[in-house]
Amino acid sequence: MGLTKVTTKLSHPATPQQSYEALFLVDTGATDSLAPAEELRKIGVCEEGRTAYELADGQVKQYAYGLVRIEFMGEVTAGRVIFAEAEAEPALGVTALESVGIMVDPASKTLKRLPAILLK
Repeated sequence: MGLTKVTTKLSHPATPQQSYEALFLVDTGATDSLAPAEELRKIGVCEEGRTAYELADGQVKQYAYGLVRIEFMGEVTAGRVIFAEAEAEPALGVTALESVGIMVDPASKTLKRLPAILLK
């Protein structure tokens, strides 16, 4: 499957006028989203904790995370964002996608809205 990207804006929940906007890789294999730590700090996002994440190569690494407002495709949600290295490509995790009822269509490699968000 090819790469799917979407313009995404992250902001501090208390001060949404301070934001970081970029083209994010849609990563359905990742639970949480990630962005460069420097960009998150610029908009006032604080580290809320640390957790272990398993990387694509099987390696387990600890990363700090914070809480942000996430906007993409006209939708707004909130969630965890990992404080990543400066060279890391921003990524939008599956939790953000599912929370607003959006999935990746594997045939067209585009984002599709579900008819309804599952509540069961």
